Amino acid sequence: MEIVAPPTETPYDKREGERRGIIIVNTGNGKGKSTAAFGLALRAFGRTHVHGKLVKIFQFMKVPSARFGEHRVFEQLGIPVEGLGDGFSWKSQDLEHSAQLARDGWQKCKAAILCGDYFLVVLDEITYPLIYGWMPLDDVLHTLKNRPKHVHVVLTGRDCPQEIIDLADTVTEMTMIKHAFDAGIPSQRGIED
Repeated sequence: MEIVAPPTETPYDKREGERRGIIIVNTGNGKGKSTAAFGLALRAFGRTHVHGKLVKIFQFMKVPSARFGEHRVFEQLGIPVEGLGDGFSWKSQDLEHSAQLARDGWQKCKAAILCGDYFLVVLDEITYPLIYGWMPLDDVLHTLKNRPKHVHVVLTGRDCPQEIIDLADTVTEMTMIKHAFDAGIPSQRGIED
């Protein structure tokens, strides 16, 4: 490990541009895409809910009855999380039904983004129904471009379409260096589910 001196001056100039809603993408093959989005949802909620601004989370690959750790805590805080899917595609009994759920779910997301009631809308795992061809990319792009100027949107999932990356203001690619699963360690409750 190399020891470095901490910065003693601000490493950037203060930006003077307009404050507006931004589009954030968390993509890549590494862990942490949804976790980062949930952390941002908590930050936004903690900062804005006292002013009546709302946060909404949609999960494209989770069933509406899902009760993972994030669902439990968000429920306690009053942050709505809505599952729009029927689980992992390899567990689906009917992929056309899964596709229809994604299309129906997108209509809910689109309405939430365009209504202007939300400060932040999280579209967790939206890249999967997009890359499977289940949802129209053009409608997603149009909605993101035409949202009210104060609405922030976070999109997560592997293999994010380049058109969304090009439109986004901030894009982070999570890169896997090492994963416990590859060493034969199963997913851990409270860490990965």
